[in-house]
Amino acid sequence: MKIKTRLALLTVFSLTLLFSNMANANLVKGIYVTQESLEDTALLNHLIIHAKKAGITTFVVDLEQPSQKSKQNAALITNNNIHYVARIIMYPSGGTAQQLSNKAIWEKKYALIQKALEYGASEIQLDYIRYNTKQKASEQNAQDVLKVIQWIKDKLVAEKNSVPLQVDVFGISSFGPELHIGQDIKLISKTADAICPMVYPSHFEPYLHHSEHPYETIYDSLSSIKSQFNDNKLTFKLYPYIELSNYRYPLSHDKKIAYIKAQIKAVEDSGADGWYAWSPHNYYDNLFAVLETTKVK
Repeated sequence: MKIKTRLALLTVFSLTLLFSNMANANLVKGIYVTQESLEDTALLNHLIIHAKKAGITTFVVDLEQPSQKSKQNAALITNNNIHYVARIIMYPSGGTAQQLSNKAIWEKKYALIQKALEYGASEIQLDYIRYNTKQKASEQNAQDVLKVIQWIKDKLVAEKNSVPLQVDVFGISSFGPELHIGQDIKLISKTADAICPMVYPSHFEPYLHHSEHPYETIYDSLSSIKSQFNDNKLTFKLYPYIELSNYRYPLSHDKKIAYIKAQIKAVEDSGADGWYAWSPHNYYDNLFAVLETTKVK
């Protein structure tokens, strides 16, 4: 191979690597934090220290019972230049038709949003904004869910709280409207600034197949979301949730590490805007190790 050709190929490779690293550096990388962890100052400081070393940019934090400790420790997050997203659970286990139309519930949840903003949250994330799974499938279900989201968005705008509104959805809705629970990504995208599909491999059937193929499960799910929009162009940010272990099938330490790496790689390759890692008990040492030692961005 001639020297000029070799140099040209090296230049192309270097530029490709540079742009890839720049794109990955812009990815949102977040972890989920329970309110219990938020109020445990020692644990929160542990999470902050290791998150910063690992390149975590965001904490998604529950707020269900506002407290002075929550307010004080939320400041620890923002003072460490970590993006604070407040997670508000709308209808635990999913709502009924009566609950979704009950404006007293809307107001109660909006009061939590106001508290979160007072604590320094710069984005709001709505979770369990859906019907329960026993609901009869209907297109009206999706319209009802959208109505609640739109009401909250309109309230934020009216009160000049121009914070982005994120909405969590079940992974199954990645492949089209789920009309039992009323989650339709195309409808939700009309008002949400970001959508967070919970594309956990443990939640897709057949369970064993998806548990053994975490990369394909997440990549296919996110690609399917994009395919629902013209030219795969999204009008919202896409922040999928990944899981750090599979509760259906116990994994060895090495397999957990590989499981995490595969999911992060799938998010990167799909062109999503970032990811949030889910650990119900906020155990993130494996994730931190992956990010710190392998430099996965």
